[in-house]
Amino acid sequence: MSEIGKIVKVSGPLIVAGNMSGSKMFDIVHVSDKRLMGEIIELNGDLASIQVYEETEGIGVGEPVYPSGEPLTVELGPGLLQSIYDGIQRPLDEIYERTGDYIARGVTAAALNRERKWEFEPVAKKGDIVSYGDFLGYVSETEVVKHYIMVPHGVSGKIKSIQKGEFTVEDTVAVIEGKSGDKEVTMIQKWPVRIPRPYLNKLSPDVPLFTGQRIIDMLFPIAKGGTACVPGPFGSGKTVIQHQLAKWVDAEVIVYIGCGERGNEMTDVLMEFPELVDPKSGAPLMKRTVLIANTSNMPVAAREASVYTGITIAEYFRDMGYSVALMADSTSRWAEAMREISGRLEEMPGEEGYPAYLGARLASFYERAGMINCISSNDKRSGALSVIGAVSPPGGDLSDPVVQATLRVVKVFWSLEAHLAYSRQFPAISWLNSYSLYIDNIKDYVTEKVHEDYFDLRAEAMRILEKESELEEIVRLVGIDALSGPDRLILLTARMIREDFLHQIAFHEVDTYSSMEKQYKMISVIIYFYNQAAGRLKINADIKAIESMKVRDKIARMKYVKNEDIDSIDKIKVDIDKELSSIVEE
Repeated sequence: MSEIGKIVKVSGPLIVAGNMSGSKMFDIVHVSDKRLMGEIIELNGDLASIQVYEETEGIGVGEPVYPSGEPLTVELGPGLLQSIYDGIQRPLDEIYERTGDYIARGVTAAALNRERKWEFEPVAKKGDIVSYGDFLGYVSETEVVKHYIMVPHGVSGKIKSIQKGEFTVEDTVAVIEGKSGDKEVTMIQKWPVRIPRPYLNKLSPDVPLFTGQRIIDMLFPIAKGGTACVPGPFGSGKTVIQHQLAKWVDAEVIVYIGCGERGNEMTDVLMEFPELVDPKSGAPLMKRTVLIANTSNMPVAAREASVYTGITIAEYFRDMGYSVALMADSTSRWAEAMREISGRLEEMPGEEGYPAYLGARLASFYERAGMINCISSNDKRSGALSVIGAVSPPGGDLSDPVVQATLRVVKVFWSLEAHLAYSRQFPAISWLNSYSLYIDNIKDYVTEKVHEDYFDLRAEAMRILEKESELEEIVRLVGIDALSGPDRLILLTARMIREDFLHQIAFHEVDTYSSMEKQYKMISVIIYFYNQAAGRLKINADIKAIESMKVRDKIARMKYVKNEDIDSIDKIKVDIDKELSSIVEE
């Protein structure tokens, strides 16, 4: 380890220090006697370039730099759930009590509470042979998530002793006798954030990740262990979609990263989540959520750290065999932070000033998603980590380098469009430009669990929406009255799909979430209406009479039917038949 370094240059969040010859890339250092936390991002001889995670105002040349010899690590153990951290895993509630509304420079706090005691229940016993990833026991961290204590990395051997009872995260709960002697195991682990946690092997993502959002689940689904990108201009609803997914997604653990977003948006999350109720367990959603808040007024360098901190915590829960969903809002702010630091390092700029390694960094982040077999010798378990990243391209320009680099590595593209948002069509996901590459993977699961003709209805709905976009050009030129009956029926049905099915109100107590059964019943009623009306048109029914059918009001109100009453949706088909029969008789 090198001696104490000396600052030779200060450039915003970038500091260059001399006398750092013993340091390594990505080592953590503490800058000046204020002990500001920083990370080495470039080494040149005995000079180290350091990105500082806190404001550098008042720091001058000649001040000391204290190397730690350790990379940026996170603490993993009981107490993660329900916590709110900043980008470098400092608990914001504890810091607030100590420093008030703003984080004081140089303040440190343990990520996990060292005083709280947890009830440890062993599942292994004395004499068992264990290795990395094996369960030693568990803590009921919340009523909805069991927090399993695993054998740490690099430890294996015979359990010499294991205890049951109440312990803090630093107390020894087991002693493992290995080749290099006895190893005392506590409930806390540390892991470097830039190194992915290991797994046995990756699996094909063939189980859908249901979100309760109809346009996503029906038209552009994502699989457990999948990756998705949500690009869109300002005001198109990216953050609301991220909030909706965090609230309702079919995952056991949620990690939400607010990366460089406005503080008032993170405030909404922090105020809403404790009040939200998990539809599956009936407990508050916060009981299975970790929040990482790195708002736009926090130091720019910490944005990159927040993304890595979040995904490392998510991998930790994945290794317990849980399905984990990670929301990053937004990766554009992370890329902008990279661009700023790269510019201060005087690196050769790539497209639009972003560093040449932008694509590689984004790919390495999304590659940490996946459905995997966990490393474990005493049980076979699989976990899944799904990553959904919002992108905020300037002016909604989808040719932006961050969007293009993201689309090269993710398999689901939910394109948010400003004109849909301005016409109050929410979620403002374009049904013409979005896509999902997981449909073939999840087809067997959905047809078995939901309904065998689920994807036939989806294909018919997409065909009608695409046909509508072709007919709109003709309508603009010659008017709707010039269209044939079947074409006018296409326009009518497409409008019903858009307004009565795809349109979903995030703030309505019933419409905010739709189960897969409800979604299937809703789309089947609309397609049934289309097929029956098309049959009547062939025997000279009046299209104007079909357009003014009263049953359309019932179809429009399907979205407000509570989940326990969804069988009533099927009865609308009977009303459709009755009213169509009366039209033909007239």
